[in-house]
Order: sequence, then C-alpha cells, then structure tokens
Amino acid sequence: MISILKKEFNSFFASSIAYLVIGVFLLISSLFLFVFNDDFNILNAGFADVTPFFYLAPWVFLFLIPAITMKSFADEYNTGTIELLKTNPISDWQIIMGKFLASLLLILIAIIPTFLYVFTVYQLGNPIGNIDFGSTVGSYIGLLFLASTYTAIGLFTSTLSKNQIVAFILSIFITFILLYGFDAISNSFGSAFLTIKKIGINEHFKSISRGVIDTRDIIYFLSVTFFFLFITKSRLENE
Repeated sequence: MISILKKEFNSFFASSIAYLVIGVFLLISSLFLFVFNDDFNILNAGFADVTPFFYLAPWVFLFLIPAITMKSFADEYNTGTIELLKTNPISDWQIIMGKFLASLLLILIAIIPTFLYVFTVYQLGNPIGNIDFGSTVGSYIGLLFLASTYTAIGLFTSTLSKNQIVAFILSIFITFILLYGFDAISNSFGSAFLTIKKIGINEHFKSISRGVIDTRDIIYFLSVTFFFLFITKSRLENE
C-alpha cells in the first residue's frame, strides 16, 4: 500500500495537478473571502469569523477533488497498467487505500495554508483573539471527513470509465446529489421530508461545524466513505 501511495502522490507533483489544485483552491478561497464584495467576504461581516470559508470549501472541493481522482483508475484502464497492478503481490484493498490516501494527503496539503485565514481573523478580532475556536476546529475536522467522502466517490467513478472526463463529471454529479440534493428535496416538500436531510452530506457537515463532535456524524461520514471504497473494490474484482 505504501508503494502505491508514494507512486500516486509523487505523480501529482510530477505533473501540474498538485500545483493547480493547491493554487486554484487557495486563489478561489482568498478572492471570495477577502476581495470580492459578496456575502463570503470576511472583511464585510463586521465580526471575526471564518465560517464563510467553511460554507465555500465544500463547493470548491466539489470540482477540485474529482479533478484529482478522475485519473486514479481511468488512466490505469486506458493505458492497460491495471493488469500489472493486479498481478503484483498486493491486494485490491491495498491498491485502493494507496490511491485514496495519496489523494487525501494532497487535499490536506491544500487545506494547511488556510490556517492563515484563521490567524488573520484572530488578529482582526476585537479584542484580538475573539474567535470561536471550538467551531473552527470542528469545521476543519468536518472538512477532512467531507474530503474523504468526496475522494471515495471520485475513486469509484474513476472505475466506471476509461475516459477521465466522464469520471470527472460522474463524480461531480454523485457528490452534488449527496451534498445538496437531499437538502433541496427537503426544502421543496416541507416538513414531511425534513428527515431526508440527514441522508445528505451537508446536514452532517454543518452539525460538526458547530463545534460539537457527534458520533452519529462521524459514523455517517465513515460509512459513506467505506461504502464507496467497497463498491470500488467490487468494480476492480469484476474487471
């Protein structure tokens, strides 16, 4: 598994993928949080809070994480190297987890510079340091769980086609349905469908972002992540 992780992780930096993902993520986040005159702009909020970043990040990841994962297996199928991988003395789970952890590590590297946003808001507070650290820590934990779920979905869709663009679009579609689709259904049909929100990612992400780590939210993210990794393994076995 470690060899797959190193190979995948190094391939991100050998090409332009890693630099593009990190650069685009930080650029988009910075523009919305500090430059554009919109609801996400921290400077217009009137109080020290990084909540806008955690509203924005899931939507940015909706496009960036599929861009990272789309080649994971699609490229292997397209070039025929999947057969070489499967003949090596490593299990399907080791292949999947190596690719999964490599993608997740890249996302983690992209998130780390955003601690500067927290420091900036910390300094802007009146008095300095007037920031809800509980909510901020919870939001970062939620963001990591969110990223792991997105990554698992992306790995699965990359097994569905040899075409990376198809894998990219499918990943965005499935992730969007899980992120916002159930919220939209609940909001459209009222209280009768209120509980359907709990099937979606957004409800559990918002719950963790409040700073209270509920085991139900953790179990939800771990379950969805494992489900997509499991069906990814099933796809590999049937090839």
